Amino acid sequence: MFTWLAEFLAQFYSGFNVFHYITVRAIFSALTALGLSLWLGPHMIQWLQTRQMGQQVRELGPKTHYAKQGTPTMGGALILVTMIGSSLLWGDLTNRFLWLVMLVTAGFGVVGWLDDYQKISKKNSKGLSAKHKYLFQSILGLLAAVYLYFASNDPTHTSVMIPFLKEVFIPLGILYIPFAYFVIVGTSNAVNLTDGLDGLAILPSVLIVAALGVFAYVSGHAEFAKYLLVPWVPGSGELAIFCGALVGAGLGFLWFNAYPAMIFMGDVGALALGAALGTIALVVRQELVLFIMGGVFVMETVSVMLQVASFKLTGKRIFKMAPIHHHFELKGWPEPHVIVRFWIITVVLVLIGLATLKIR
Repeated sequence: MFTWLAEFLAQFYSGFNVFHYITVRAIFSALTALGLSLWLGPHMIQWLQTRQMGQQVRELGPKTHYAKQGTPTMGGALILVTMIGSSLLWGDLTNRFLWLVMLVTAGFGVVGWLDDYQKISKKNSKGLSAKHKYLFQSILGLLAAVYLYFASNDPTHTSVMIPFLKEVFIPLGILYIPFAYFVIVGTSNAVNLTDGLDGLAILPSVLIVAALGVFAYVSGHAEFAKYLLVPWVPGSGELAIFCGALVGAGLGFLWFNAYPAMIFMGDVGALALGAALGTIALVVRQELVLFIMGGVFVMETVSVMLQVASFKLTGKRIFKMAPIHHHFELKGWPEPHVIVRFWIITVVLVLIGLATLKIR
């Protein structure tokens, strides 16, 4: 939106031309979302407390979590409002990729909101049934996957790029649709599983989306893409604006979500963030790099899968509790230690992911 205003004002003062640069708008997008989050956060917390919209703690969860009962939840709405608002303000509203990511993010946010509302209204931790939640996610994920497939105009846009190898692509053809669906829905659920401790999911999401913003900028720039041997996806650079907004909104939310949390993200935030990460990775053709950088999310998801499979097949559990962050809690690690150590792991994995830009 501001790009239109800047274009008009540039007729009178050429300095406004600086807002045509993606890097400048991405920075302002992050700062705007951060400022809005810090301003709106206390009001949202107070509003949720007044309406007794508090977290319902699972009876089977760690006993140390019982003290968190009643902490305001659905705070992910703060992330969505500030992130999408900032993207609309600083992004190019004629860009199809920007709209795709915003719509997918908002759609998954609505599914998460329905789930959170069910938990609060029924005063239990179950929320939407797994069948209904997965159905809604599947519809949104499939729509996005089909759009990306039919909107592609280059074979590399429906291929899987192998990290660390020079110009190695695996063409998928029509199989790109189920692949893209899996990336979006899988990442959404992976982030949701990770969101079990104060700040555990939000900072890794911020770090990963910041790196994806770099990939988006490179992929949208023909010369950089050619030099770094990544697929050139015209228009994808505009996603750096959305990534900047998510970084700012995420850091603003972390201000209130850091241990001990004053507000929880809820499914409205976790499902939306995961879907956003997956969709951006698909657009810039970095799905396997997302798999690397999101190693913490992968670890959390795999721990649940192994735990369920082991219990069904042998009647025994591999971990004290799944997802794996609860396992470390029950082993005696203080919650802040688990959180910060998982953050450190994510920093390392994100750096490895960024290294794929140059190491071939």
